[in-house]
Parts: sequence; structure tokens; C-alpha cells
Amino acid sequence: MQKTSYWADSYVQKLTSAKKALQHIQPGQRVFIGSSCGEPQHLVSELSETCSRFTDLEIVRLLSIESGPLTLVANRSHSQQFNIRSFYLGSASPTKIHRNKRFITPINLSQIPHLFKSRMMPLNAALIQASPPDDFGWMSLGVSVDITLAACESADIVICQTNPNMPRVLGRSFIHVNDVDYIVEHEEELLTIQPLPELETANTIARHISRLIDDGSTLQTNLGVTNEATMICLSEKNDIGVHSQYLSDSLMRLFSMGVITNKKKGFNDGKLVAGSAVGSNLLYEFIDDNPSIEFHPSDYINNPSIIARHNAMVTLNTAMAIDLTGQVAADALPFNNYTGINGLLDFTRGAAMSKGGKSILIMTSTSNHGRESRIIPSLSEIAVVVPRGDVQYVATEYGVVNLFGKTLQERAMALISIAHPDFRDELFSKAKELELIDIGRKFKQAIKGVYPLKYEETVIINEIPVMFRPAKPIDERSIQEHYYTMNRGDIVSRFFHEKKSFVHDQIDTTFEIDYINDLTIVATIGELGFEKIIAVGEYFRNSIINMAEIAFSVSKEYQHMGIAQILQKMLARAAMDNGIKGLVAYTSPENKGMKKLFYKLPYKVRSEKDEDMIILSCLFSEPKNNQEKQDYQEE
Repeated sequence: MQKTSYWADSYVQKLTSAKKALQHIQPGQRVFIGSSCGEPQHLVSELSETCSRFTDLEIVRLLSIESGPLTLVANRSHSQQFNIRSFYLGSASPTKIHRNKRFITPINLSQIPHLFKSRMMPLNAALIQASPPDDFGWMSLGVSVDITLAACESADIVICQTNPNMPRVLGRSFIHVNDVDYIVEHEEELLTIQPLPELETANTIARHISRLIDDGSTLQTNLGVTNEATMICLSEKNDIGVHSQYLSDSLMRLFSMGVITNKKKGFNDGKLVAGSAVGSNLLYEFIDDNPSIEFHPSDYINNPSIIARHNAMVTLNTAMAIDLTGQVAADALPFNNYTGINGLLDFTRGAAMSKGGKSILIMTSTSNHGRESRIIPSLSEIAVVVPRGDVQYVATEYGVVNLFGKTLQERAMALISIAHPDFRDELFSKAKELELIDIGRKFKQAIKGVYPLKYEETVIINEIPVMFRPAKPIDERSIQEHYYTMNRGDIVSRFFHEKKSFVHDQIDTTFEIDYINDLTIVATIGELGFEKIIAVGEYFRNSIINMAEIAFSVSKEYQHMGIAQILQKMLARAAMDNGIKGLVAYTSPENKGMKKLFYKLPYKVRSEKDEDMIILSCLFSEPKNNQEKQDYQEE
């Protein structure tokens, strides 16, 4: 048995130049090159210089920095010298990768280590970059563990470029000097990327989804989410945990602010866990020898069963397009100079299995400078990354919807409601052509209304969080259920006669609204997409007199809790914002509750009789003064 040499002696013996090390690679072999910002630039540059001696060399990598050395080598090499096999699970639209899409290997990131270790895809060599060895001979793969560790453990030859700028990251990021074959010392700056340009639309989306993320959630986010949007979405949260494929500058900022504590993850508590770091040099300094951070390979990070072990796992990922049935295409964003395999499907399925987990897909409503809609009738010529059955929350700057458990008609209506208003009528017509929507349903101008996020408010009532928000077209079924469960007396008070039917055509003005001339505020409990509507407040603008007629209904078990008063206050605020002069209510003399409610408004109230009705009205220009008290007194 051969005795293992002392690692320091072995290190000296293995030291060589890049040129000499690469001589051990032969034509026709398969060579793995380290991923993303961990790409060994010096080795790749030398490989480029000697490419004339190779034929049919297959380079295996994740799609990487598009301005990085490996990509530049690929762009100027000839097909008989290099064939770059890229692992990618995206939609390969007309981008830089489209022309080489025949070399793309679609696969989930969690499965690649098995592909290497099983030798189903044997690697002849691995070119990697690591930190210099510590006192025990261990070198850290630093910013890129992902599939690199599996490649090191599987390749016949491992050529390691040691770089003192590579951070030493804890976790399963280490490879020992005794386990590599050749060592090339070369100091150089690590690859970095510039942050995405800030978009107001992205910031608006962040405001929409912020309320979906609870304190104590565990987060995964991809590189398509801008720094500012991440701050808007999460900066007010507490005890956020991280289990993510990528660690970015925005997550570093949240950690420094105390938002990320990792205390309530339920698994790997106290540790920020990721597979790679992609960002600035400041980020790389942050992760260096940081005991609160661990990097692990992708068969751990992206394993859905591992992801599911975390409390309230929330995934934030960007989508390129979605069709009206919920099929999703995903790719790198136009301004993101980093493209690569995303763990979108792994994390989507892992979050679905997590207790309290949520998968959120975000995208701007349009592309190509507003000329194209990202919500399209069908994904007929674009590869699907997330099947429709796996999609949960989808958010644009026009709102957020939950597609889980929804029919195709409900999905189509939901997605149309968050599409850009300029495309909604076309999408509605296409949905009818595809028989996704009832052919008899009419398109109303109100569907172009822009959802007013500013009128959302959560109020704790009897220890129950009640969300007050504007109604949406997707609320049709929930509003119907609310009306069907009302008792006879409340129905008569609301509609002035007995009703036993609340079909679409009879109540469509409640949920097909433009948010200006007609507005409905609903009070809901439960998770978005599965809320129970417990109260409905509406106003309808009479354009002749510029007054808003209001009406209310509250489920019996939630009456006498002040819910109708909150609805009335919100309707009054919205009516005033929309240039309406005041409010008017028509009620029966027997409806003491409505009269008492109206008199609680901070305006002078007028009351007049009209046959068997009472007409109550007020003008916003006539507030009650401090000395004046005008309460309803029963006659």
C-alpha cells in the first residue's frame, strides 16, 4: 500500500504552470470548467492560447458570465476545436445562447452532481479555482460550489488554480490538496457583475408581493430581482432566513441591516446557506471565513426535499413569459450579464412542499420597450420551464394573483387582470378563441382598470388579520359565495328586495370595475387566492351629479365589529381621490344600521325621504367642525 505523502510536500510536487498542466488534456476529451464567478480565468485564457492543438474538445459548464473568458474563447473558437455543452433549464429565446442552443443540455441543477458521479457523463478533466490551502491542506471553492464540487470528485484529472482573492467559505466547499492533480498559482481579480438597473416597475412589483412574505420566512431569490426591489420587499421584515442557489449583494445588505437572522428557518438554523455568490468584490469579502454562512453543492441546495424542510419557504424568481393557462418560460433578463441554469423548478416544487411555503414568479408586464406583452395566449414556440400545475403566485406591476387550484377560465381572467391594460382586450379575445373563457362573456372597458395598491390595508380585528383591498375580476366566485351565505334580512337591506340568485350578469359590476367611476372594497380573511370575503363595500359614480352611491354587506358572523365603518372610510377616501364631490346612500327607513353608519362620516349629513326610501348624502367640502356633533338619532 502506497503511503499518502504529507500534503505540503504534495502541494510543492503538484505546482506547475498553466501551460504544462493543460498538456495533460488530450483531443476528444470532456473538460469541466468552474462555474460563474468562480471561473478560473487564467486557465481558460491559457486554454484559448493552445486551442490549435485540440480537436473535438467538449467543454462542460453552466452558462456563465457572458463577458467572461470562457465565453470569449467559445466565440472565437472553431467548431472542430471546441464544443461547449451548457447545462441549462431555460427558454432559450433570441439571446446570445440561441445560436448555440443545439449544445444545451436541459436538466435540473439538483440532478447534475449525480450525472457526474454516476459516470453517465464521465469527465476527463476539471479546471477549477480555489483559495490557497489552510494549515491542514484544505482549499475552498469559494464563490462557486454548486456543481463544481461534484466535478472535482468525479474527474480523472483536476487542475486547480489557487487564487488568494478567492474567499474561504465554510460548509461543504472544500477540496484537499491530496485530491487534485496539478496546482497553478495565479492571483487575479474574481469575476463580478454589475447590479441590474433599477426599474420603477420592479419596485412596484415588490410592493405588491411584500405582504406575501411573513416574518420568519426562509427565502430564495434569483439574480433577476433588482437590489432596490429586494429592499422594498424585505427591508421591513424580521428574522428572514436564506436557503438559495445564489447569494447576492442585496441579500448581504439585508443581513447587515439585521433583517436576515436565519433564526427561524427550522432547518440549518443560524446559517445562511447557498451554492454560489455572484456580485461585487464587497460581497466576496463578506463571505470570507464568515461563520454564519455555509455553501453546499447543488444536489443539496436544490434538492426539493431539503428545500421543503424549511419553515415558510418563499421563492422569488423572475419569469420571461407566461401563457393564459399558467405555463412559464424563464431566461436571463436583458440587462443581466449573467445567464445560467436556474433552480426555478427545484425551488418551486420544494416551496410547495414546505409548511407555509410560497412560490412567487415576478415579471414586468411588457418587454421590448412596452411593445410586447409578457402574458401571452400560449407558449407554442417557447420552451416551458415551469409546468402550469406547479405555478402558484404570479406578480406584475399591475397586481399579484394565485393560480394554484384555479380552473383554466379563472387562470385566464386572473392573468389578464395583471397584464398591461393595452393588451387586455386582445388577450381576452384570444382566450375566448382558445375556449379558455365562456364565449358569451363580454369584454368590459372596466377590465382595463389599474389596480390601486394604495388602498390595501390589513387590520387586526378580534385577533384575526382582515385584509381590506379593492376587488379584482378573479373575485367573482368569492363574492358570489359571500352573497349566497347572507341571511334574508341582510339581502333585502342590501338589494332592496329578496334575491336567491347571484349569477355573473347580476353582480358583474361588483368585480368588473375601473377603480375610478366604480369601486368595490372587499374585506377578506385567509391566504391570497383562497380568501373568504366577509364584507363588500361599493360605490357607483353618478356622473350627472358627480356623487358616489355607496352600499355595504357584511357576513352575519362578522357584523358589529366595525368592518362596515372601515369600508365606508376607504370608499370615501377613494371617491375624494377620484374627484367625486361626496357620497349618497339609498336605504329603507327600517335599516337603522346603515343610517347610523352614514352619520359616522366626518361630514355634514343630509337626510330626505323619497316615497318609501331614505336618501342620505354628504359633501366632502362640508366637514363637521370641532364643536359640531351630528349623530343619527332614531326617530
